[in-house]
Amino acid sequence: MFYKDDRLALFIDGSNLYAAAKSLGFDIDYKLLRQEFERRGKLIRAYYYTALLENEDYSPIRPLVDWLHYNGFSMVTKPAREYTDALGRRKVKGNMDVELVVNAMELAPRLDHAVLFSGDGDFRPLVEALQRQGVRVSVVSTMRSQPPMIADELRRQADNFIELDALREVIGRPPREPAPQET
Repeated sequence: MFYKDDRLALFIDGSNLYAAAKSLGFDIDYKLLRQEFERRGKLIRAYYYTALLENEDYSPIRPLVDWLHYNGFSMVTKPAREYTDALGRRKVKGNMDVELVVNAMELAPRLDHAVLFSGDGDFRPLVEALQRQGVRVSVVSTMRSQPPMIADELRRQADNFIELDALREVIGRPPREPAPQET
């Protein structure tokens, strides 16, 4: 599905990709991910979308966001909103779907192939719209988790489905060795 002269763009739904990789038991090495898709075509842009808690002194995702920004990823962030649900649980909301869709549609005339890292069925109309503009769309997610992280309608709409677990050896970070225990 990939051709060397394809103009490619990556659209990474950060929280969705993180959840899919975590469900498969591995971490993604974003340097390797970028290199893999640079090998598959002419990488025009690699977008990464995530919401950030602005009022936290330390956010666990901040080092990743900073690293991605300094290493050639186009970061799209916005403040997450905190709220308390009906049961009194603290929840965080930070949907980045609109930003991803707008960027994909703006870039579509300059693309041959879009790679969407998300299993969210809300992106099915985006995939269809990109295809109408002559852009091939690959979706990266997983069916191997329980439950599957890919919406069936999104998988069916895509030109190509890439099982995230099949990329584990290529883009997975090697597991960290446990720290030696003091005796």
